[in-house]
Amino acid sequence: MAASSVIAIDAMGGDLGVSATVPGLALALKHLPGGVRFLLHGDQAVIGPELSRSPELARRSEVRHTDKVIASDEKPASAVRRGKGASMWNALESVKSGEAAAAVSCGSTGSLMAIARLVLRMSVPMDRPPLVVPWPGLKGVTTFLDAGANIDCDAERLVEFAILGEAYHRVAYGVEKPRVGILNVGSEDMKGHDEVQQAHALLRSGRLDIAYHGFVEGDDLSTNLVDVVVTDGFTGNVALKTGEGAARYITEELRAALSSSIAAKIAAVLARPALRRFKARITPTPAAPLLGLNGLVIKCHGGADAKDFGRSVGLAVDLAASDFMSQIQRNMSRLGEAAMGDPA
Repeated sequence: MAASSVIAIDAMGGDLGVSATVPGLALALKHLPGGVRFLLHGDQAVIGPELSRSPELARRSEVRHTDKVIASDEKPASAVRRGKGASMWNALESVKSGEAAAAVSCGSTGSLMAIARLVLRMSVPMDRPPLVVPWPGLKGVTTFLDAGANIDCDAERLVEFAILGEAYHRVAYGVEKPRVGILNVGSEDMKGHDEVQQAHALLRSGRLDIAYHGFVEGDDLSTNLVDVVVTDGFTGNVALKTGEGAARYITEELRAALSSSIAAKIAAVLARPALRRFKARITPTPAAPLLGLNGLVIKCHGGADAKDFGRSVGLAVDLAASDFMSQIQRNMSRLGEAAMGDPA
């Protein structure tokens, strides 16, 4: 079986463990190609009973036993020192060895990032994989990075984010030529500090195969003016937390308004289908890739249920089947040439 059709699973990660990961794989199978197989890393005694409930999944899976698990509250430094042989670590080793094309885990973000950096190494010269989040908008989803991993970023780092985010958005959302923008204090060319100005010039030069829009502002994030927005991790985390706080405020105010009277409660019952659609629109996608590694790693949020985990596995399969990594490598090579002033 080709490694491109094998996905490594940290079956023990997340709040729900195998009660979410294994049923999630069974759900994912309904939408995946017939050749996809899974390497499940975790405790055979725990995985086995869950796996037996889906004969088709059992047929397409292999369990790699380990009873060692990295706890969700374990500090990343401790996970790196003591985590070798755990289900998360072994899933990443499967990608490193070439047995699997991607790894999926619901485990701790910090531990997963730290171990992935150690096991797979970075393919680009940055401190850690940028945090990529889907930003809901009026017309779809904007890919937003970095949301907090790389605090200090020079111009070349911002352009690297553009390359990573553009390649990811193309595969994840089926957009043939994603539009890319840099978050700034204004959309005018003369605004912004030196780093964003230099990144702007590099992307605008046309040396990279990227549809570059230019600068975007904070209020453009939810309008889908562009498909990918890049910024440094400090600014990105402030923007993300501000957006999350605003979403919570709106949701709580809406809930209070719809429970304020008998008439309001009746209206809420009548509007329930629309409210469910509203909730789905503002609920974040459960999966986030760790970009910039020498291998594909998908982080699914810790509280994921079976449906969430299945969606994350579907993303891993899509990325593995695409030329995602080669797209990134091609544009990284062009970035090196552009930074040195060589012809494109």
